[in-house]
Amino acid sequence: MTKPSYYAIIPAEVRYNKNLTPNAKLLYAEITALCNMNGKCTASTQYFCSLYEVSRSSVQNWLKLLEDNKFIIRDVKYKQGSREIESRHIKLVDKPKLKISTDNTNTKVYTNNNLTDSNSKALFKKPTLDEVKNYCILRKNNIDAESFISFYESKGWMIGKNKMKNWKQAIVTWENREKKKPKIQTMSKIHQHLQKNLNVKEKLKQQFKK
Repeated sequence: MTKPSYYAIIPAEVRYNKNLTPNAKLLYAEITALCNMNGKCTASTQYFCSLYEVSRSSVQNWLKLLEDNKFIIRDVKYKQGSREIESRHIKLVDKPKLKISTDNTNTKVYTNNNLTDSNSKALFKKPTLDEVKNYCILRKNNIDAESFISFYESKGWMIGKNKMKNWKQAIVTWENREKKKPKIQTMSKIHQHLQKNLNVKEKLKQQFKK
């Protein structure tokens, strides 16, 4: 079914009401959206069931919670001589409105430390030479800080096709790569030493043959 695209409002007294379930609060928001779109909410229980893919009893329980806590009023009209509902209107007790705050007295700035991957990319800051030096000293990795910075400056602080996210992690990667070099050099020296011994033995054999 087509879902409404009009905005919904959940005022503070609904959001923080401990008597309401999360789904009842969501239903309240849906009712405000329909009221803002049509001026009134005439949606049936079945409409909400289809919209949220829940049972009739669930929707009825949420409506009852909202009504019991005086957030909505249900105006039900029955067919004459029966209990069959002919029409139903849901009204908001206090229709919430979007408010523009003009109170500029609260100047406290809050820092959001819960950075997502998307906004952490934009906040990447190139390290200074001293920062790299100090971090390398802390890790005791003997990495040349100037070489590290010069290398990534030439790359535009890119790792492959992606912008660097964390220069400290790049140091660790560089460090691990550097650790492999001494092993290769050591093996090379061992091979050289063995080859030298073989050459000496070959010379001695040739001398004994003479």
